[in-house]
Amino acid sequence: MFESYRLLKGESLDSVAKKYNTSVKVLQDINNLYYLDDVREGMELIVPSNARDYFNYYVVEKGDNLYAIARRYNINPELLASLNGLNMDDYIYPNQQILIPKNDYAYYITAEGDTIDEVVKVFNSDINKFLKENPTIYLMAGQLLVNKK
Repeated sequence: MFESYRLLKGESLDSVAKKYNTSVKVLQDINNLYYLDDVREGMELIVPSNARDYFNYYVVEKGDNLYAIARRYNINPELLASLNGLNMDDYIYPNQQILIPKNDYAYYITAEGDTIDEVVKVFNSDINKFLKENPTIYLMAGQLLVNKK
């Protein structure tokens, strides 16, 4: 669910995040970037791919919060926050686009020390199906892995 992207002249994490329908925080986390000053032309970034296959998009409306959106789509609010690179107490604002997980997939966000075998067991899946859905696996804490139900 990730691919490599080379930063072009004049691009920022913000412009790349919009291009890949993700957030700057997610890009910072998966690329271990602590300071935006570290971003430069020609730099290779890891970016989410295939988001359209696994997610729908929702445009935040005035008065929305993560709990209400999660309830509307019958999703765990903490999963919703994690998928969007947010904390539960983060402010979301009108016209912000967030990812809504599709119902026909199961999602898992890796923790430190996870192994492929453990994650496959969590999904109650077989290894071949799991590897087909997740062709690039880093097993870094915070990586999103999916499995078709």
